[in-house]
Amino acid sequence: MGTRTIIPFGPQHPVLPEPIHIDLIVEDEKVVEAVPSIGFIHRGLEKLVEKKDYIEYVYVAERICGICSFIHGQTYCQGIEEIMKIEVPTRAKYLRTIWGELSRIHSHLLWAGLMADAFGFESLFMHTWRVREQVLDLIEATTGGRVIFGSCKVGGARRDIPAEQMAWLLAQLETIEKEMQLIVDVFMNDNSVKHRLCGVGVISKADAIMLGAVGPTLRGSGVADDMRLLKYAAFGELDFQPISKTDGDSYSRCAVRCAELFQSVDLIRQAAAKMPAGEIAVKVTGNPDGEFFSRVEQPRGEVVYYIKGNGTKNLTRFRARTPTFANVPPLVKMLAGCELADVPVLVLTIDPCISCTER
Repeated sequence: MGTRTIIPFGPQHPVLPEPIHIDLIVEDEKVVEAVPSIGFIHRGLEKLVEKKDYIEYVYVAERICGICSFIHGQTYCQGIEEIMKIEVPTRAKYLRTIWGELSRIHSHLLWAGLMADAFGFESLFMHTWRVREQVLDLIEATTGGRVIFGSCKVGGARRDIPAEQMAWLLAQLETIEKEMQLIVDVFMNDNSVKHRLCGVGVISKADAIMLGAVGPTLRGSGVADDMRLLKYAAFGELDFQPISKTDGDSYSRCAVRCAELFQSVDLIRQAAAKMPAGEIAVKVTGNPDGEFFSRVEQPRGEVVYYIKGNGTKNLTRFRARTPTFANVPPLVKMLAGCELADVPVLVLTIDPCISCTER
């Protein structure tokens, strides 16, 4: 047995987009154990339900994460609507679906750029984020915001997408789809990328289930589980099957996200074709009285909201379990036994979002 050394990794590190700290216990260049710790950017957003009424809190929920902000707002609204038995107009459900999938595309492209940067593949990083900017342009044109959309509200949506704008959006997506194909071809076929990902950080199907993995981390180990199968928003009326890979390594997790880019484009096209005319919101009266677990598929996996109201304008309890929190135990499993040089890449394969996790 070699001499064991503890190497602190994070919370500030060139490859980390957000602050997570991991104590890496190593023998020579081999990681034998990883001990994670979080808590550097806790903001106490759940406590704010005592200060903001349930209508205003949509804006706070959106700020839990700066990447999948819209889906956080959507998850919150769906929970309140279930408690208050609010029937959301069908057109609003389709609008939420379209903006949610645009969020998924922009999040996966952001992740791809960070991964390329971790490889030292700077031209791929810049090309990926250039395409992501085009997606943000679509979001800005349809919602008025690039990061915080502000377009979801309890009872429906705040903004509509007119037919002319939808036609323009679909035309832009055709161009973006071609550009994404060029990026995906590099991730899937470049020898240097495959050398860093294939057979690295393997987590078996049984371990992924036992450790509670979610999202692409789970689907990359062969489990075709996706909260969109719950048929929230308009997903019950769209042709959709989860994408999964069976190898369980870093390459599989990368392949799942790459395939989901095109799946999201297809879902947007389906939603645009089937979206009916009509109202986009209903009037909301009264206060929530009851409790509900709201589950939605974010780009990183399942997010769970627990919402409880007592008939007043302020909720009595709000809790959020985010996908990164669920994916930390699988990450610890992946890190044990890996080479020290692979640690940054392995951390990025779960696409960590610590802002979400700490709320």
